[in-house]
Amino acid sequence: MKRWLVTMIASGSLVLGACSNEEANQHENHQSKEAVHTEHEGHSDIREETASVEEMPAFLTNHNDDMKVLYLAAAKHKELLENIPCYCGCSNELIGHRSNYDCFIHETKENGAIVWDDHGTKCQVCLDIAAQAILDYKDGKSIQEIRSDVDKQYEEGYPQPTPTPEV
Repeated sequence: MKRWLVTMIASGSLVLGACSNEEANQHENHQSKEAVHTEHEGHSDIREETASVEEMPAFLTNHNDDMKVLYLAAAKHKELLENIPCYCGCSNELIGHRSNYDCFIHETKENGAIVWDDHGTKCQVCLDIAAQAILDYKDGKSIQEIRSDVDKQYEEGYPQPTPTPEV
């Protein structure tokens, strides 16, 4: 994966059609946790199984290549992203995510099949956290350092993080 691509996604400079304008403004303006939670209640995530990580889900067909690259990178960085919380409000009872990894992958089956989740396609916070975590990991930061950086960046003005256990 090219560094510039991950950097572009992390900076939010792409027009992704991810969060709705209202939800994006809530994240950007750091409005109340309840408002973000309410927005997520209105979303219904699509889950799709493919034979392996190399086969992308059909729900990515209408998204640009940058989104596909980030989804593939997320799938290939399971250990990292399972240890990084998400701060978009997806830990609520309806969505129930435990980490940033869950925003992209619902399940990795023993036979190698992947159950993808389209949640990440709808939220810039999910995309930013994953892209920055992967970039930092490739630059040699430890999972603990990355986790600490994410927690500091999103500690104020965002919903409660997913219940991601500390490493």
